[in-house]
Amino acid sequence: MRRRAGTRPAVRSLGIEVPCFQRASRDGKPTGLCSEPPAVQGFVYSRDGNPTRNILEKVVAALDGAKYSLAFSSGSAASMTITHLLKAGDHIICMDDVYGGTNEYFRKVAVKFGLKISFVDCSKTKLLEAAITPETKLVWVETPTNPGLKIIDIEACAHIVHKHGDIILVVDNTFMSAYFQRPLALGADICMYSATKYMNGHTDVVMGLLSTNSEDLHNRLRFLQISIGAVPSPMDCYLCNRGLKTLQIRMEKHFKNGMAVAQFLESHPLVEKVIYPGLPSHPQHELVKRQCTGCPGMITFYIKGALQQAEAFLQNLKLFTLAESLGGFESLAELPAMMTHASVPENDRASLGISDTLIRLSVGLEDESDLLEDLDQALKAAHP
Repeated sequence: MRRRAGTRPAVRSLGIEVPCFQRASRDGKPTGLCSEPPAVQGFVYSRDGNPTRNILEKVVAALDGAKYSLAFSSGSAASMTITHLLKAGDHIICMDDVYGGTNEYFRKVAVKFGLKISFVDCSKTKLLEAAITPETKLVWVETPTNPGLKIIDIEACAHIVHKHGDIILVVDNTFMSAYFQRPLALGADICMYSATKYMNGHTDVVMGLLSTNSEDLHNRLRFLQISIGAVPSPMDCYLCNRGLKTLQIRMEKHFKNGMAVAQFLESHPLVEKVIYPGLPSHPQHELVKRQCTGCPGMITFYIKGALQQAEAFLQNLKLFTLAESLGGFESLAELPAMMTHASVPENDRASLGISDTLIRLSVGLEDESDLLEDLDQALKAAHP
């Protein structure tokens, strides 16, 4: 086909002429892939955005009380994307008691790119403030922490962090979910989730989520999300959006069952100590009541005895499943020292109280009496 001078070429597909549009860049300007035509409006490529992911991000933003939300292929992918906001020489302060994967990423990966990492007990705000340097650009906290279930005063941390200039405060809200805690309303710059857990709640999706009210942070994170490409599939976004429809009823049931299990264990003669933010015995129980509207099904306890008793307890559970994950409909149990936090240096584990007798439970949605009966028989089997 001959083309008149000055007209645009057409792409032939199955004998049909299709105009050759140019793709819009991420700042909305034409990229110049074709010489003259207008930029394409709408969806171009699924990594850049698709209807299912966009809907999920809008739903999560609404739940977090945020202007913007972004979905990623995993919680770890979300964490990695945040660190790409920084440059070599920048300093990160991370809560010392965090998910083992976060600890390992900062300690063994981020440092290789010139980032400096300090692990600090941010539940003590004086230690946090003392750790801030002119190079500090990011403060990372979990609340409750994993597995120690310490509670961080988000509002107090935000006040300290933002007093020192342009430092980003990230709160990993995985344990509480958007239903029980809203970090952005308390001063956090970024709220982060491993949506694999409570936000999805059905143990059939691996995903990460970020929310923010900052347009600048959103634009930078959106560029990184697309450029790095660690995005979830449309099917996973559909499944997570389905899970969010039952977030309220699931979290209320997790709270009810978690409280019943915590009270049962606290009164059990074969248990040394129970850590659960919903119990009055938790050292930060008053902060929990001020900062949160409830508690999830995450419980940490020390079994009496030694490693032998902890292993026997886990081996004799029938309703609880031995697994590292958490936040699903089913009840899980694990030994952090040998599973989720095995990569944490032994000395650090000792200082954090992650001993061979520390057991972490993720209490699910099963019948309350069945859960208590299973725990009781396993504890007795561990101490015949």
